[in-house]
Amino acid sequence: MVIIAPDVLVLGEILVELTALEPLRDGATLRLGFSGDALNAAAAAAAAGAHTCLLARVPDDELGDELVARVAALGIDPSCLIRTPGQHGLYLQHADPSGQREFVYVRRGSAGSCLSPADVPPDLAERAGVVLSSGVACAISTTTFEAVQVAAHAANCFVYDPNWRPRLVNADTAAGHLRALAPHARLVTPAWPREAAALLGAAVTDPAQACAAFRALGAAAVALTRGADGVLLDDGGQQTEVPAYPAEQIVDQTGAGDVLAGTVAARLALGDTLPDAIRLGAAAAALSLRGHGGTGYLPALDETRRLVAQTELEVSG
Repeated sequence: MVIIAPDVLVLGEILVELTALEPLRDGATLRLGFSGDALNAAAAAAAAGAHTCLLARVPDDELGDELVARVAALGIDPSCLIRTPGQHGLYLQHADPSGQREFVYVRRGSAGSCLSPADVPPDLAERAGVVLSSGVACAISTTTFEAVQVAAHAANCFVYDPNWRPRLVNADTAAGHLRALAPHARLVTPAWPREAAALLGAAVTDPAQACAAFRALGAAAVALTRGADGVLLDDGGQQTEVPAYPAEQIVDQTGAGDVLAGTVAARLALGDTLPDAIRLGAAAAALSLRGHGGTGYLPALDETRRLVAQTELEVSG
């Protein structure tokens, strides 16, 4: 089968998402959905207007059928999904307005964690407008990390979200993944301060210094996300402050960073400048906070653009 080259190709694992609106305990009511940073980012890229393919392994069972249907419903091209025997990976969480909680994962040996270099179709990464992957994909297995490396080497434009998860991987290993991939990256999107300090393994004292350190690893540009302080974009030494866009309602911060990365990848693939792509990504991430779970609310591009324009008008006024 010939796969049409997408604007955005995302590599990673799709997870079953079990979400509670209360602390996880005996008798808690759980809502079943599908998430994982790769799905969240791909859905955001599709919402931002890009033809998006998600390269992932999906168990060949009834739940997998529902997962594929959800991928398609989110506007993602499912043609790169690989149906395979095996178990689903999943995580449990309850709504996280503060963005501080760690998820409970059940994914060791899952079908999705068995993605390998042989699963990356020849020339697909090279033909894609942007290839996007994350530190989560690199952490779940050696073969998945190798698949990301193959795609990053072939990509004309590679975006890497370190997305460090201490329950998946220690900081030293995550830093090794970053060092291997940064030289191929048009953009990396680390978070300040915890993730940046852990991955750099150095006493970085301010965001500008952190950006310089990430670029020294080989990344062409760095979008350092800083929560309420917005995003500091360092594109080859030229720094741009992107404001934190207002969130009318904060229900759950799960997946907000994925939404930013996916939106940025989409807009780069479609010809936007990097600063404009970052503004749209930050605004889309703010809007996504009103939904439960990783794909609970994905703003349309027009809504995201309105928030950017409105915020710029308020700042200039």
